[in-house]
Amino acid sequence: MTQAAWDELLDKQACVELVYRMARAIDRCDEALLRSLFHPNATDDHGGFRGAATGFIDWVLPLLATMKRTQHCIANVLIEVSGDRARGESYFTAHHALAQPSGPDVHMVAAGRYLDSFERRDGEWRFAHRQACYDWNAQAPSTDSWDRAAMPGWTFGQRGPADASYANFAGRLQPSTGGA
Repeated sequence: MTQAAWDELLDKQACVELVYRMARAIDRCDEALLRSLFHPNATDDHGGFRGAATGFIDWVLPLLATMKRTQHCIANVLIEVSGDRARGESYFTAHHALAQPSGPDVHMVAAGRYLDSFERRDGEWRFAHRQACYDWNAQAPSTDSWDRAAMPGWTFGQRGPADASYANFAGRLQPSTGGA
């Protein structure tokens, strides 16, 4: 493989990592990580929000706070690199646990694709623009039956730095002492 091919592969991987880190930042409600993924003048178009990426972050975090849990699953990531710019398309399936005033939570699924523009500035790839393209959605009463309070020893996802993934990346993950 030529050096140019290796460089392109590394550039593509840097952009793919941004896509994955974006999903992590949203699901963990990690504001610092989220802000680090965009260039200062980046923009975002999520349908319900269009404008500066900083405004998107200020819009989406309170919206996420109304939800119990989210999980964005990313697939079919395609990246095309041209110098210090790249374009990408990645499929998403986003699960949302929506609390209801009475009755079971609602499980809402939104699926579509992210259409991204990336730029490398000062040697660092970040988002320059992100557009959500929605393909379908569904919702139904949630069938989540885990009584988390009655399941000591199990590791459940959490928002923010209390999530086990932060300890894992810091090399502090402890083995589980119970559960199946």
